[in-house]
Amino acid sequence: MSRLAVDIARCLDPVELARAVGMEPDPPQADVLRSDHPRILWNGARQTGKSATCSVKAAHVALFEPGSLTLCISASQRQAGELFKKIVSVVKALDRPVASDAESATTLVLANGSRVVSLPGSEATVRSYSAVRLLLVDEAARVDDATIASVRPMLAVSGGQLIALSTPAGRRGWWHAAWEDGGSVYQRYMVKAENCSRISAEFLAEERLALGEWTYKSEYECSFESCAAAAVFRDEDIEAMFRQEVEIWPV
Repeated sequence: MSRLAVDIARCLDPVELARAVGMEPDPPQADVLRSDHPRILWNGARQTGKSATCSVKAAHVALFEPGSLTLCISASQRQAGELFKKIVSVVKALDRPVASDAESATTLVLANGSRVVSLPGSEATVRSYSAVRLLLVDEAARVDDATIASVRPMLAVSGGQLIALSTPAGRRGWWHAAWEDGGSVYQRYMVKAENCSRISAEFLAEERLALGEWTYKSEYECSFESCAAAAVFRDEDIEAMFRQEVEIWPV
């Protein structure tokens, strides 16, 4: 197959790009790679390939959509750096079909005008960007509501895609609200550890004993557990104190 034919195949199907760098996507990974839904939530257990898949997605956009901006935000600088390294490694594994004009610890600029920028999730650091083609939110449950509110408008004019990937961190924050109450706005994917062939049952049994039920269910079963372990009242007790009906008192 000619180089042109290979590039066309990879352009048309991100899964082919993943295979080119030695990754054979699981069905959920392939679905996310191929999805053009504008808003995606990926609730996946640890080590089920969320960031690896999104690094291929980011590389695909940068390589085959000239002039595009991919913005990756994470809960911390360290996490932002790790995701960025994965994206850069995908580009380099492809023998750099688009030569890099500039590369730093947080930014990759390609000769076709595309940029990949990876930053910690802080309203102050991300607010100035606009016309984002792909917005990746890593460890989304740990990125605060103010940061999410500041980055969503970046998709307004560009019609860009948002992919938020995370494990749950309790029943709180924008990530939990989006997963539970986002309605048809979001396309949702869930991958529990038990459904990932790369994770053994023996390892999961060991983790359940070592971590305890709350952490294990959050990290490996994609469960939004009650925050009661760190609270005075249980979530359900607080919810029971309120009701939707409004009682009108006579004046």
